Amino acid sequence: MTQLVMPKIDKKILSNKETIVKKLKEITNSNNVLSHESELIPYETDALTAYKQIPLVVALPETTHEVSEILKYCNNEKIKIVPRGAGTGLSGGALPLEDSIVLNLGKFNKILEVDFGNRCVVVQPGVTNLAITKAVQHKGFYFAPDPSSQIISSIGGNVAENSGGVHSLKYGTTTNNILGVEVVLMDGTICRFGGKTYDSEGYDLLGLISGSEGLLGVITEITVEIKKNPQTVKAALIGFPTIEDGGNCVSSIIAGGIVAAGMEMMDKVLIEATDNFSKAGYPRDAQALLIVELDGTKSDVDELINKVSEIAKKNNATSLKISNNEEERLKFWAGRKAAFPACAAMSPDYYCMDGTIPRGRLAEVLKEINRLSKKYDLPVANAFHAGDGNLHPIIMYDANKEKSLEKAEEFGADILKYCVKVGGVLTGEHGVGVEKRELMCEMFNDNDIQQQLRIKKALDYNSLLNPGKVYPILKKCVEEGRARVHRGE
Repeated sequence: MTQLVMPKIDKKILSNKETIVKKLKEITNSNNVLSHESELIPYETDALTAYKQIPLVVALPETTHEVSEILKYCNNEKIKIVPRGAGTGLSGGALPLEDSIVLNLGKFNKILEVDFGNRCVVVQPGVTNLAITKAVQHKGFYFAPDPSSQIISSIGGNVAENSGGVHSLKYGTTTNNILGVEVVLMDGTICRFGGKTYDSEGYDLLGLISGSEGLLGVITEITVEIKKNPQTVKAALIGFPTIEDGGNCVSSIIAGGIVAAGMEMMDKVLIEATDNFSKAGYPRDAQALLIVELDGTKSDVDELINKVSEIAKKNNATSLKISNNEEERLKFWAGRKAAFPACAAMSPDYYCMDGTIPRGRLAEVLKEINRLSKKYDLPVANAFHAGDGNLHPIIMYDANKEKSLEKAEEFGADILKYCVKVGGVLTGEHGVGVEKRELMCEMFNDNDIQQQLRIKKALDYNSLLNPGKVYPILKKCVEEGRARVHRGE
């Protein structure tokens, strides 16, 4: 396994473990403090799994006051804190440190208020994404952001990583669907940003917290916006003879002014893998598969489906199927939602990347990914939110083979560098974490990074919240960053 460089370990903190555990048990119920190795092992990694580290101790507070007291104590004693949700992150954002307390928000799992009048729901961060929709669907409402992990990923983690999903194209990512948060800062201060209204005075601190990856504060409450179910929803399943044809179809749909609820594409490797796994009935002769979902009134959806069908035919579609009912529509999506487990069935290990590019460069970037696949001699399957340019190349490798993980990491880094080169960014929804940390210099120069760190310092002066994440640690990366301008151009 690659040796991951992390912040220097404070040996004084390690030697004071017994005192720290005792203090935590004074703040919260003693059963909420885990300190034995067997209890700590489940927290040694997140869904990235490539890196592992057992933390010093795990605390599971039950109230905002307890979170505040824990942070206040840790700030005074200079103890590092790693916030953690469901552990489904894919960038190592919840990776512990040897001398850190993992602050698990798993006990913050209640829906506090459902307010249909204001079309919002107030929840604790440990509530799962899908649970929000289940709580309001009896009244014909739903929560729009829907990452593939929505059945298990927590809303607090979704806010921390600004997660998206297949419906991000029309309805936006998490940041576009939250109205307010309660946040505890590192010194124990409890703040509220936003609320039930659609706008608030002052700086957009809600926007600052969204996507901050646990570096600025600990989220203890979230007010999310819910939407009314559309009258009609239909999906088109379209096969193409080449990736280029599929990419051109996406561009043509967008250029035609059609705002689809979602547009997802898969390459041939993933078509076969997901169809084997979910039996979704995908066209196996296609080199690229596009799922286009449209929602709205019945007349609008019918009209848009016809337009999409015409555009698909002009772009050499080899197959076209329209869902006739809800069961069929969900079946279309079943394969795409199962992309990760499908790849797990194909390979002992996989490494999922998360770059975002301008939509018009899709075919070019996929061509480069295929070239890199041959260079590194590692197979890759591609899934992407085609409508908003968010790529998810899934690199398959065997960790039991020497240097296999290193090759996968280098392969992934080259993909992300190319995304930035064509005008894209390092991440769309998975976050930077530790995975993309040393690539930040590909996108930002030293002045850019230092300015972001000043904001971090203003809210967490001693850099105790989730240290070692997002910002480069290796001196070489920072030195190279000074020679670059924004986006590496």
